[in-house]
Amino acid sequence: MYSVSRIKKHEMMVGYLCLAPWILGFIVLTAGPIITSFVISLLNYDMVHTPVFVGIQNYRKMFFEDPLFWKSLKATSYYTLLVVPLNLVGALLIALLMNQKLRFINIFRTIYYMPSVFSGVAVALLWSWVFNKDFGVLNYLLDKLFGIVGPNWLGSEEWVIPSLAIMSLWGVGGGMIVFLAGLQGIPTQLYEAARIDGATSWQEFWTITIPLLTPTIFYHLVTSLIGTWQVFTQAYVMTQGGPNYASLFYVLYIYFNAFVWFKMGYACALAWILFVVILICTVLTFKSSPYWVYYEAERR
Repeated sequence: MYSVSRIKKHEMMVGYLCLAPWILGFIVLTAGPIITSFVISLLNYDMVHTPVFVGIQNYRKMFFEDPLFWKSLKATSYYTLLVVPLNLVGALLIALLMNQKLRFINIFRTIYYMPSVFSGVAVALLWSWVFNKDFGVLNYLLDKLFGIVGPNWLGSEEWVIPSLAIMSLWGVGGGMIVFLAGLQGIPTQLYEAARIDGATSWQEFWTITIPLLTPTIFYHLVTSLIGTWQVFTQAYVMTQGGPNYASLFYVLYIYFNAFVWFKMGYACALAWILFVVILICTVLTFKSSPYWVYYEAERR
């Protein structure tokens, strides 16, 4: 009995020893910075002078004295409301097309996926040219094909967020791969049984494909919400938050406060509010999932 106990203790020690690098990395690189950022959010700190404790003053200023906070929150919310459904529907439609048994289909899948792995800065520079109001490709095509004078996409308060939302479709291939995996996991016997019963393609889509894809849709929805609330590169490279702060995304505003205006305490307070917003969105999505997400093996 004693020897068995010693063996278990030895195995436990080996297990903790194997976990030690991860635990140490989590404490030093994740938990430590999280705690430090919260402490700094309670300070007036410009990274040059001695920090001064101000308590919740940064948070009070954020909600009651800073109009740019509300502008950045509004711009990011608007972007999220446009991009999340647009990317979800776009990724699903392309996945349905790429799920066909056709010759060279793997080549087409690769072509659709490749743009999603390109550098964010390079893509932003490319789309800056596409959206240019004077010699951009998009306005040229609108003029030549439809006789429409295109708007000042990135220079208009009305069009800048929709422009960046359209640009987000460039990376829809990443979501396509996820949906394609979900589609290929649906048993073909279900479609065969539905056809025997006389179901149309549309009925198959709504009664088989969509219900069995809801776990994939749920995953895509959660990751998209988290990603869109942290959008940064597009606005930083293409608009710098303009015009008139119309594309001042929340993370871009954090960046300006931290590394341009050197208000590190205020930037950390903004980061914690962003954490709370993302947490609320994620929790609400998870809470809603029992009402619309279907798991085949789950008893209802």
